[in-house]
Amino acid sequence: MPCSCGNWRRWIRPLVVLLYILLILVVLPLCIWELQKSEVGIQNRAWFIAGIFVLMTIPISLWGILQHLVHYTQPELQKPIIRILWMVPIYSLDSWIALKYPNIAIYVDTCRECYEAYVIYNFMIFLLNYLGNQYPSLVLMLEVQEQQKHLPPLCCCPPWPMGEVLLLRCKLGVLQYTVVRPVTTVIALICQLCGVYHEGNFSSKNAWTYLVIVNNMSQLFAMYCLVLFYKALRDELGPIKPVGKFLCVKLVVFVSFWQAVFIAFLVKVGVISEEHTWEWKTVEAVATGLQDFIICVEMFLAAIAHHYSFTYKPYIQEAEEGSCFDSFMAMWDISDVRADISEQVRNVGRTVLGRPRKNYFGEAQDDSERSGLLSAGSQDAVATETVSNPASPKGHYQGLGKTLTSHSQSAPAGLSSAVWDEEGCEASHEETQDA
Repeated sequence: MPCSCGNWRRWIRPLVVLLYILLILVVLPLCIWELQKSEVGIQNRAWFIAGIFVLMTIPISLWGILQHLVHYTQPELQKPIIRILWMVPIYSLDSWIALKYPNIAIYVDTCRECYEAYVIYNFMIFLLNYLGNQYPSLVLMLEVQEQQKHLPPLCCCPPWPMGEVLLLRCKLGVLQYTVVRPVTTVIALICQLCGVYHEGNFSSKNAWTYLVIVNNMSQLFAMYCLVLFYKALRDELGPIKPVGKFLCVKLVVFVSFWQAVFIAFLVKVGVISEEHTWEWKTVEAVATGLQDFIICVEMFLAAIAHHYSFTYKPYIQEAEEGSCFDSFMAMWDISDVRADISEQVRNVGRTVLGRPRKNYFGEAQDDSERSGLLSAGSQDAVATETVSNPASPKGHYQGLGKTLTSHSQSAPAGLSSAVWDEEGCEASHEETQDA
């Protein structure tokens, strides 16, 4: 039986604050001692200044994560939010460590780059879970809406059919980045061991140049699918204010990527040259160190933006249940991700092999791409978690004091409820005549 820890919501937050103060009292003297025993050069000063920003960033992010765990009332929405909020501490700590130890930067940055793809995927899952709760007949609703055309630069391509095809392709477009990014990261590690990676140096002889191009194309397509998804469902996503959340995710991912490309360009044109490497051994190390320092500063601003964009306040309820152990363990549960990826891999395999698949509505349909957006396994994982952490009434988002009517109780957008009422009356009249 899970431990409820009494009134844990009252003492968990003061405990975390106390532990963080103790951590600062230990870490700060160690940092000062590190500066005293070595020459205070530019690299050490940059590391110390970056550490100040890290110490200001982490409590902001951890406070938001803790508040979601304390008010863990809608697991299907808050689990992906918590995963997104972890991005800032991971980015800042990773960059701070890499700034101090440039020799292991390529290995430490592996975690950051893989988690970047994980964040984009979880943002898509957050939107899909919200829509799945609010609009059970979302696919039917989309099919009767006006055709959504592609955005530039793909505006000349044939539009994706509205309905499940659009939803599935947008999700697969995001999911491909979660596969491409880890694969290119592993290739980067292998190239680094072979001595042909040379991060931050544009050259046709370096593996870094080609991996940047592949990552950029994959990342842009994933972001394009997110934008297309939002444009098609702008009104339905309105209550959760997705624009601010999308910008928080997009800016962190895009800015960190493109500033690395810009710094590499400065190395290429000679602005950063061998004449000014300071304590770093190579120009590539200077470029990597500059990137890590800027990220440490930027993550402080990102933590503030995430605190307001992914706030816990919409999930506060008067009578909250669940134990601290269940809330904490739910944060590390990735069964939904594993089930979802397995389902999408099977869907792609069936499409390639030309085999028929189960339809979303359980009816025969011609389009081979019409399959469930969320696998049964992921749905079971959410349902199991909801038992120990009950969701809000009907699992609906309670933001800003609004509770939307379930779509099963209302007509799809573009169709009036009168149409559904008339069809029901006609069916009843026909049954009466037959009797």
